[in-house]
Amino acid sequence: MTTLRIATRKSPLALWQSEHVADRLRQAHPGLEVTLVPMSTRGDEVLDRSLAAIGGKGLFLKELELAMLRGEADCAVHSLKDVPMELEAPFVLPAILTRADPADAFVSNHYATLDQLPHGAVVGTSSLRRQAQLRALRPDLQSRDLRGNVNTRLAKLDAGDYDAIILACAGLERLQLGGRIRSRLVEPQWLPAPAQAAVAIECRADATEVIARVATLDDAATRTCVEAERAMNRALEGSCHVPVAGLAQWQGQDLWLQGLVGGVADGRIVRTEALGPAADPEALGRRVAAQLLQAGAADLLR
Repeated sequence: MTTLRIATRKSPLALWQSEHVADRLRQAHPGLEVTLVPMSTRGDEVLDRSLAAIGGKGLFLKELELAMLRGEADCAVHSLKDVPMELEAPFVLPAILTRADPADAFVSNHYATLDQLPHGAVVGTSSLRRQAQLRALRPDLQSRDLRGNVNTRLAKLDAGDYDAIILACAGLERLQLGGRIRSRLVEPQWLPAPAQAAVAIECRADATEVIARVATLDDAATRTCVEAERAMNRALEGSCHVPVAGLAQWQGQDLWLQGLVGGVADGRIVRTEALGPAADPEALGRRVAAQLLQAGAADLLR
């Protein structure tokens, strides 16, 4: 194999992630030519409705997967938080790169923190997970939908459509926009999406040579954490239709997993945490999911 073609979305952040993967692959395999195959997805094209309303985050993957099936691309690069809990049969994730800052970012031109927002202020986010946590912490605020790429969202904030918006720290920092972060929203009060800030490479399960090439970028410590978070989400049958948050962190040889399910309508939050051996992240994820359901999350998920 002398050339590797990466299918990618056309948004600035997706292109950054794919170019980052391409650079890493060129360094790992001198002489390998890596090219990008930019594509538009339905998730990028339909911006007047929430992701939950048009079919979920899997819409960002479908066209890229079809390109691999047609032989037009060898692999695809994704934000792992956008990848469904169950991949379609012919696909695998041979590499999950070292995770960046998983926190959410509070972005505002006039206020430094969420606490400083005045009563009734308008906050932009289309994520049900973020809306639920906003409602729990500040029931007086107005949540309004906000779709589009990072630059589009910042432009809407700058135009005065919102008093603040919530984005991922990692996305802003990757686009050299870290200066826009006024404060980080962090645990235990606030949890990110499962697998937030992790970049994954997807390819066909039968593409053995491609798998061998890209697997050199896999980060075992990150994979362990996101496997616990995704196992919890899978057990809760979480998707962008459901406000689920989770964060796994290393503690010695163990993993500490915090999980949360929220109610957008009433701001009710069910949260729990557990410590378990890092050797079995799936079991830890399922255990935290069971604890959440036992604590009342089943009502919110219905």
